[in-house]
Amino acid sequence: MKPDVTAFFDEATNTVSYVVRDPSGSACAIIDSVLDFDNAAARTDTSSADKIIEFVRSNGLSTEWILESHVHADHLSAAPYLQEKLGGKIGIGANITTVQETFGKVFNEGTEFQRDGSQFDKLFEDGDSFHIGQMRGDVLHTPGHTPACLTYVIGDAAFVGDTLFMPDFGTARCDFPGGSSETLYNSIQKILALPDETRIFVGHDYKAQGRDHYAWETTVGEQKELNIHIGHGRKLEDFRKLRDDRDATLGMPRLILPSIQVNMRAGNMPEPEPNGDIMLKLPLNKL
Repeated sequence: MKPDVTAFFDEATNTVSYVVRDPSGSACAIIDSVLDFDNAAARTDTSSADKIIEFVRSNGLSTEWILESHVHADHLSAAPYLQEKLGGKIGIGANITTVQETFGKVFNEGTEFQRDGSQFDKLFEDGDSFHIGQMRGDVLHTPGHTPACLTYVIGDAAFVGDTLFMPDFGTARCDFPGGSSETLYNSIQKILALPDETRIFVGHDYKAQGRDHYAWETTVGEQKELNIHIGHGRKLEDFRKLRDDRDATLGMPRLILPSIQVNMRAGNMPEPEPNGDIMLKLPLNKL
């Protein structure tokens, strides 16, 4: 089955969100939504999410799932806001508990912060399946960038989050806590084992050198042939050196501290302070 896929690109964070529709009905899923965040003013805005809401409502769609490919480090999730407006269940990989345990310590969250994934409606394991109307989705656990990364295979389309980028940009970084270039390599092999004609939808695009437009759709065949990090059958040892050397030159994402703090809570903010204000922490010298 070939799902209908509509992309929403957020240039501020280079994130691509998707509405995936069952072509035989009105059911849909939303993948990797964005809550706009002004880091300097610590102010949120729902403009990006509102565009998705307008699209879903204007097309008479019914939201069954709000899916996260992983705990994003570069943007805040709008999942709770979308759920309030459109319904649907919020899903993520079961290894969210590992991320919560790691970053619960980084942010000194204490015992009030549950590290069991209970903030989400569904924790997916490798091999799980779900439905969007009559259309089946299958779950691949594809860690390496983070321990909880998933690829959602829905019909002839695979939504890979940050695991792969467009072929001319390569693959995800692996230097976050719990990341591993060897693990990422093995995860990518699972994606590349899908049929060559499988459409791949990436989670970000940054315009590779020599390309003056944003892009987010490719295929398994194109990734196998053209990906600058993993294509042409690159072996594990070569990939690991390339990836680790590149990661050593990268700084932390601009929004990593607010993003992970919020996203490990399924997009919810921390509990208000006694005066009613919501505070985010900036732990010094932790990352």
